[in-house]
Amino acid sequence: MLHIALAKGRIARTVFTRLQESGYVFPEYSKDSRKLIFTDEAGNLRVTLVKSPDIAVYVRRGAADAGIVGNDVLVEDEEQDVYELLDLGIGRCRMAVAGIQGHQDVMQKRILTVASKYPLIARKYFADRFQPIDIIKLNGSVELAPLVGLSDVIVDIVETGTTLKENGLEAFDYFMNFSARLICNKVAYKMKHEELNRFMEAVKE
Repeated sequence: MLHIALAKGRIARTVFTRLQESGYVFPEYSKDSRKLIFTDEAGNLRVTLVKSPDIAVYVRRGAADAGIVGNDVLVEDEEQDVYELLDLGIGRCRMAVAGIQGHQDVMQKRILTVASKYPLIARKYFADRFQPIDIIKLNGSVELAPLVGLSDVIVDIVETGTTLKENGLEAFDYFMNFSARLICNKVAYKMKHEELNRFMEAVKE
């Protein structure tokens, strides 16, 4: 049996749809279910739903043979102990530096205060531009930070830009493209290569 870890939400819904279209049957799965583990009717595939930042941990430590996660997580965590096998084309987005609309001049400050869920990526971006920063790591709604005076700008994932606009923010710069990737445990890659190939055929675009 192949064990797959999936991020909850849109990635999981899209992957389950592709699997079902390829003939996999999950009797207990529905998009509204609160279950976290699903096994297909034939007993060939088990899917576990976990939070996105935990997927690489599951895969690296062998709790899952493979996983599907946005490569923003892989870049931020500098994950090197898994194989990246496939770009699934799900959840395409970009990293952006954003701030309050009409206040792009804030980027000229001598030391910029930056709020982000991605401190490593943010630090590298500004280091490449020789811009000193004070970084604030946030886990919640990063868009709030400039609005309440916590930071000058944010560095965050942007898909359409709607959330930024609705909160009076705008992107000052876009950099790095991201999407969902299939990653694999190094041992499983050798031991379950055939199963992995079947799975890739089922979920790829």
